[in-house]
Amino acid sequence: MRKLILFFAAVSVLSADAAQPNDTLDGRYYRLFAPLTFYHNVADKTLALNSESAGKDAVIDEVDAALLNIYLNRPDLVSTTETELQETGNIREDVYTPIENQVEFVEKVEAPVIDAPEEILDTLMVQKPKFWTKKGDGFLQFMQNYVSGNWYKGGESNYSMVGALTLEANYDNKNKWKWDNKLEMKLGFLRSRTDSLHKFKANEDLLRFTSKLGLEAAKNWYYTLQLLAYTQFTRGLKSNDPFTYSDFMSPFNLNLGLGMDYKVESKNKRLTGTINLSPLAVNYRYVGRLPLGPSYGLKVGKHTLLDFGSQLTADLVWKMNENVTWKSRLYAFTSYKRAEIEWENTFELRVSKYITANLFLFPRFDDAGVYDSDLGYWQFKEYSSLGFTYAF
Repeated sequence: MRKLILFFAAVSVLSADAAQPNDTLDGRYYRLFAPLTFYHNVADKTLALNSESAGKDAVIDEVDAALLNIYLNRPDLVSTTETELQETGNIREDVYTPIENQVEFVEKVEAPVIDAPEEILDTLMVQKPKFWTKKGDGFLQFMQNYVSGNWYKGGESNYSMVGALTLEANYDNKNKWKWDNKLEMKLGFLRSRTDSLHKFKANEDLLRFTSKLGLEAAKNWYYTLQLLAYTQFTRGLKSNDPFTYSDFMSPFNLNLGLGMDYKVESKNKRLTGTINLSPLAVNYRYVGRLPLGPSYGLKVGKHTLLDFGSQLTADLVWKMNENVTWKSRLYAFTSYKRAEIEWENTFELRVSKYITANLFLFPRFDDAGVYDSDLGYWQFKEYSSLGFTYAF
């Protein structure tokens, strides 16, 4: 009976409201026709012993009673709760307020004027890339020289003078190919009072050409074909000895190696150079003076020697500080029957822009030469010098 009363009450109220103009519609009934929601105040008003809101508005009391009846009898019709609505958020009221942009007009800016050139060039200059780099250095120095008694080119410990010139021409097309060329020339003479046979003798004598053609394989690595050729300018003599121990093209060495070349850049580029590994190498040796052949590993009466083996070369420059530089060259070849090792070390102390002091250390091993009772197959050369130097 109560449900029927509530239904007629709601219908009568709605009918009365429908007869009113649209601008006076009462919004207190929206909860009956909106999606059914569980409102907290309905349960609070019913369960409270003394509710302050009860009895103040008969329409709201009846609506709450109708909702409570649905909560108790048909809870399956309730689709949401007041808590969920609060979590969703309230409807913004400011969206009904029109947004007006306050635009402030400033002084009108004229379009920029671009100055057109008075004369338009009708020619274009293209500069050819610079692939070649050329450099060189030389020195003329006085030195104190030491040579072991079994040095393969002869020589004598003494005070002397030496001059050297190094020329380089290197090609790099910046596209994997490079070609390095170096020509080294060094010649020194001494005059000894104890030598009654020779007025002058050569104590430092070198003519060497190195050429490397490389194709980049990876960072700092190149497939390389290396050519190394070296001999000397003049005869090698000893004091009071008429025998000639070496001469131009006696010996002459030609090495051809195929392998890999590594570009060294370390210690903030203070240590630079290259290391070449040639597992496939050919060594050709020629001696023009037949009597000198056995001293250089050739058979008696033979001018040439051809060996196949492996080769290692390293050219490094370490600039220790602004005044001291160490230049090192290592050469090693083995035919797996004989071995030849040369290690040249030059320590350069720069006194001024054009004056330097050098210390040169040169150990050498060659088991194809004559065996010495004291040093075996080892040979050693050293000198210190002071003089003029120039780089270009």
